Amino acid sequence: MSETHLEHAAPKHPYHLVDPSPWPLVGALAAGSMAAGGVLYMHGYGWTLLIIGALGVLGTMFVWFRDVIREATFEGHHTPIVQLGMRYGMALFIASEVMFFSAFFWAFFSSSLYPAASIGGVWPPKTIHPFNPFEFPFLNTLILLLSGTTVTWAHHALIEGDRSGMLRGLTLTVLLGISFTCVQAYEYSHAAFGFKEGIYPSTFFMATGFHGFHVIIGTIFLCVCLYRAWQGHFKPEHHFGFEAAAWYWHFVDVVWLFLFVCIYWWGSGSGGAGIAE
Repeated sequence: MSETHLEHAAPKHPYHLVDPSPWPLVGALAAGSMAAGGVLYMHGYGWTLLIIGALGVLGTMFVWFRDVIREATFEGHHTPIVQLGMRYGMALFIASEVMFFSAFFWAFFSSSLYPAASIGGVWPPKTIHPFNPFEFPFLNTLILLLSGTTVTWAHHALIEGDRSGMLRGLTLTVLLGISFTCVQAYEYSHAAFGFKEGIYPSTFFMATGFHGFHVIIGTIFLCVCLYRAWQGHFKPEHHFGFEAAAWYWHFVDVVWLFLFVCIYWWGSGSGGAGIAE
């Protein structure tokens, strides 16, 4: 193929027209299966569909991340214009996540500010023994706040060309994310109430559980960034994948602060939430 032909074949615009991909459809089916499996598991129908869906989601994330990394790092398709569009897309995605968690906060405040007579007209219900917010929840708050500082350290080290500092900061952030998940799993295993024991457990586990799920996703996101950092994929002027992971992680931090203050502290009665009709 002649050089002149290649010049004519090359795109004459700064945008990236992606190739047809099966991963959006596969990912949607896997996520739907995982959600349906989660609902069935909560109603005592086993966890088979949940596990299949979760493995499908992880597999889709792997191949989709692989394709995006190839396009960005090795094929040079992520021009400044493309990166700008991706930033807008990530910002809109986080905005949609804010609305997602708003629904759980709405349910919690609706139930706590106007407790029904069926639960005694008080919040938390008399049959519920909530967690002490200044034990494991406070520990997890410190862990997440510290992880927010380490991921910021890693980002600034990357911008300054400090590869060693970036790797140390990212490694610490991943370890702190894993620690948060372990502490929350231990906390759940020692809960004095079950998911189906009323409105308080339902809103508590839905809000904190989905946050924990987001922490796991964010930790996987950061693990991918750590691998790419070791491989030398990130440059001070070209590292949107890392930037998106940092945005997502800070969002997870902020949501947890609201969860800690509103649900663990205020909602437990420690912050004066014991409302009677």
